[in-house]
Amino acid sequence: MAQEDQVKHLLRLIQEGNLHLLKEEVCKCESVRTAMVKGHFGRSGDTALHYAARRGHLEILKYLVEELGADVELMNSDYKRALHEAASMGHRECLRYLIARGARVDALKKADWTPLMMACTRKNLEVIKDLIDSGANLTLKNKDGWNCFHIACREGNPEIIQFLLKVSPGIWDVESKVKRTPLHTAAMHGCTEAVDVLLERCGYGPDAKDSCGVTPFMDAVQNGHIRIAKLLLQKHRANISATDALGAQSLHRAAVTAQDKAIHFLVVELGVNVNERATDLKLTALHYAAKEGHSGTLETLLTLGADVHAKDFKGRSALHMACAGQHAKCIRLLVDTGLTDSPDNTGTLASQLLKKPEALKVLEDVTDIK
Repeated sequence: MAQEDQVKHLLRLIQEGNLHLLKEEVCKCESVRTAMVKGHFGRSGDTALHYAARRGHLEILKYLVEELGADVELMNSDYKRALHEAASMGHRECLRYLIARGARVDALKKADWTPLMMACTRKNLEVIKDLIDSGANLTLKNKDGWNCFHIACREGNPEIIQFLLKVSPGIWDVESKVKRTPLHTAAMHGCTEAVDVLLERCGYGPDAKDSCGVTPFMDAVQNGHIRIAKLLLQKHRANISATDALGAQSLHRAAVTAQDKAIHFLVVELGVNVNERATDLKLTALHYAAKEGHSGTLETLLTLGADVHAKDFKGRSALHMACAGQHAKCIRLLVDTGLTDSPDNTGTLASQLLKKPEALKVLEDVTDIK
């Protein structure tokens, strides 16, 4: 068997947890033994330690470290150590062993992720406790400015969030590099229980904005998380009319992401004006939906009373937006409302707007303009 094939065979044995055969094969060749101790394999450059820790094979880890002399701090091409693997996959015994053998608890992999951050991507509280008991720093941030609490809030496990707040009461008071709080993160990802805990336990101000002007309420609405939007209204007095950096409200952002139920909730239950305009460009939700090609959302908005003749600050209607994006279904839907009877929506203006023969053809197909 060629050495390359033999190494692949040994890596399979590690993944399978077959320590007995692994020992037999390693004893046959010194070069293979060296590969098991120092070699890097595959595109990610993982070592044998990475393979063993990822699969949770404690006895193989012990063999590699104690009998073959592998260094627990060996990194792959992303600077990830075996400890990152054990933390990420929730292999508690492997994690505790590696720490006991001298693995650095706050080692950084690519993008400045620590093992604790990796553990917080899962819902294994015991692993998180082990890392913190071993001295893991809860306040470290990755390259995006997220700490472990941001990550835990993205996953949404209320027990883990409560624990982190217990051991570090001020950990909630943090922003990412784009000024997003853990409340933004939980709202965006639909973590209702997490949002409930954050509103009860933390001191976030109402309608805190990230660098794009987005509030947690906007995050909830534009991602279709209506239960969270209601929580933010009831417990946080969220402002349904808050605007982002471009002057768009929650209604407009919901139109961009085609969240029809959220649009219905805003207009019917909360009384938001379906023809509300974004303050900067004077666009309505109908403009935004047409620009993105969301024909279903156009129908929802029209059913709720959206004005097809509304113009933005340049005098453009929703039909202009649909034509510019060559969204045939949206064009047909808007034309069927009688919008082309308006003098500023003639084929001549459309051709001036589009400047593309293929786009004009779309309009011709649905309006019989020649």
